[in-house]
Amino acid sequence: MTAWHEVEQAEPAFARRVRALFDAHRHKTIATLRTDGSPRISGIEAAFEDGELVFGSMPNARKGADLRRDPRFALHSATVDPVEGSEAQWPGEAKIAGRALAGGGGADGDRFRADIAEVVHTHLDDKATVLVVEWWTPGHGLRRVERA
Repeated sequence: MTAWHEVEQAEPAFARRVRALFDAHRHKTIATLRTDGSPRISGIEAAFEDGELVFGSMPNARKGADLRRDPRFALHSATVDPVEGSEAQWPGEAKIAGRALAGGGGADGDRFRADIAEVVHTHLDDKATVLVVEWWTPGHGLRRVERA
């Protein structure tokens, strides 16, 4: 199991950038898998609490049923467009993928914590001429590619 605090310990600066993108907006997007294996995209709120990434699902929501059946998920930060003429200031977007571990539930819905398999930060370089993709996995650490 890989918790958020392990990402922070392994790559503090990278983790700060990713967390800032997730914390910048209340609403995120999560992808889960339907019974037939096709993807489902849903809005969701997520938070970093006590070194864990946690999120929930309202009672009887499809995303909660998806995660209880097949815990794989991909969570995406809010996406904002770069401001024309100030593209170098665009903070980018972040993604976290893994498995949702049931953390309890009740009348107000399900609660999950993330077992993290991958963390991604996509942004532009300082000159805003190259797309930079940085990603971290527990087995390979932090990697980076640039695409012109």
